[in-house]
Amino acid sequence: MSDEPLDVAACIESVRRGDAEAARRLVQRCHPLVARLVRAHRSPTLGEEDLAQEVYLKMFAVLDRYEPREGIPFEHWLSRLTVRTCIDALRAEARRPLSRTVDLSPEAASWLTSLNGQTPPPVDEVLAARELVDTLLARLSPTDRLVLTLLDVEGQTPAEVSRLVGWSATLVRVRAFRARRRLRAAAREMTSTDTTRGRTT
Repeated sequence: MSDEPLDVAACIESVRRGDAEAARRLVQRCHPLVARLVRAHRSPTLGEEDLAQEVYLKMFAVLDRYEPREGIPFEHWLSRLTVRTCIDALRAEARRPLSRTVDLSPEAASWLTSLNGQTPPPVDEVLAARELVDTLLARLSPTDRLVLTLLDVEGQTPAEVSRLVGWSATLVRVRAFRARRRLRAAAREMTSTDTTRGRTT
């Protein structure tokens, strides 16, 4: 959130009356939150700024239906809207054919081998690890990718994820367990593919 003092409720009312300056201030206030969520959950082929703009378009389109609730800030409502927008983008991405062969950097390939228990993990290769994580997450369903990103990448608790996405904490844990199992299967498949390609080159 921006440190600029802002009465969010009053700002929203001004936006509803067509105040363009209030709309600008609301976007400025919310952009750090939206950018963080979009960065974590965006589709690989959709730019961060493009997806953030889509979030703002949806926000303004449904702002008249927003109703404040005691103890629940506007940012919570916006977080759920942003996550749903990202899930829609990921679902659209999932409908496109996915190549089963992935060209990883040598460093990321070393992490993949390590992940499958074949070698010790590389040292000081954070970017390569992130490359591998992004590649593996892209092979999962939008729901799997969302729950693993929130829990394992961002370090949120099941209770925090529950409040954000509207699932029960138990459902969050169950989906996380299944998603991690599918992630390991994707890693094994990538290792197998990489080994096969190595023998044929």
